[in-house]
Amino acid sequence: MIANTKWFSVRKYGGWGVVPRTWQGWLYIAIMILPFMFVKANSTLFFAWLIFLLADIGDVMIRMKKDEREMAHEAIADRNACWVMIGVIVVYSLYEILAKNTVNPIFLVILIAGAITKTITNLYLNNK
Repeated sequence: MIANTKWFSVRKYGGWGVVPRTWQGWLYIAIMILPFMFVKANSTLFFAWLIFLLADIGDVMIRMKKDEREMAHEAIADRNACWVMIGVIVVYSLYEILAKNTVNPIFLVILIAGAITKTITNLYLNNK
């Protein structure tokens, strides 16, 4: 799309995504964020620009070259982050059940979707 993978490096600390490493990357980020200052947050143009920005950054993340070691480190970090998020969701859901006698259905949907995704992934990888 528009962004070049040479302008960015993989974000290793503090989340997911990419971080600018050249002046072109910083200029790209500034130009892509600038329209958000002038467009209403609930407008169609705002959401269209946001979707375009996310798609373009996603494209950069997919095309980013990583060696085997970087991919393994990223996989371990993502796995650990997912386990912590699952743990927090389960603990909070148990708190809601015990303290409020209610359950937020969104959390149940998240946990079920994660279990289904893991099952499908394991089936795919075992048959590959």
